[in-house]
Amino acid sequence: MMKTPQDIILKPLVTEKGTMDAALGKYCFKVDERATKTEIRLAVEKLFDVKVVSVNTIRYDGKLKRQRSALGRTASWKKAIVSIATEAKDVTYLTKGGKSAKISGKYKTSIEEFGFGQ
Repeated sequence: MMKTPQDIILKPLVTEKGTMDAALGKYCFKVDERATKTEIRLAVEKLFDVKVVSVNTIRYDGKLKRQRSALGRTASWKKAIVSIATEAKDVTYLTKGGKSAKISGKYKTSIEEFGFGQ
């Protein structure tokens, strides 16, 4: 079964530390526990049209919780910290006849959907 990017990236994590890291091009997401770093990279590139440089993942186990005499556990989850390329470089290449052509960077340098700007 093929996973869609919406199945892999569950929601963005907006925290105080994550907001400060967004200025450096690092964004935090809550992701599917079975997702690999490659799947996370492809999902972010497809959803937000950015160039991903690196992906770091952290797995959190559920905490033990007690309610009266019943002992339970909260759900475990996985967090991904995605670093994107913040410098869109222009690409120069030679065309037929030896003339040089220039194309501007094709990827965005930030993710505006987070609700805070840079």
